[in-house]
Amino acid sequence: MMRCPNCNSKDIGKIGSHQFYCWGCFIELTVNGEKMSVYQVEEDGTLSSLDDLFFPEEDLPEVHAN
Repeated sequence: MMRCPNCNSKDIGKIGSHQFYCWGCFIELTVNGEKMSVYQVEEDGTLSSLDDLFFPEEDLPEVHAN
């Protein structure tokens, strides 16, 4: 089961083929193979990358979505 890298919540919803949304802390996650990207959803609907906060130096975690 996938967990949010920010709040560790299991309350993750699928919003696209490789996109997920955390209902615990309201961030969007994109999974591409074994790479994950994390985004903050802005008021106007645009996404701002939070990867530099979660994965310094491009150390992206392995993800296994079920």
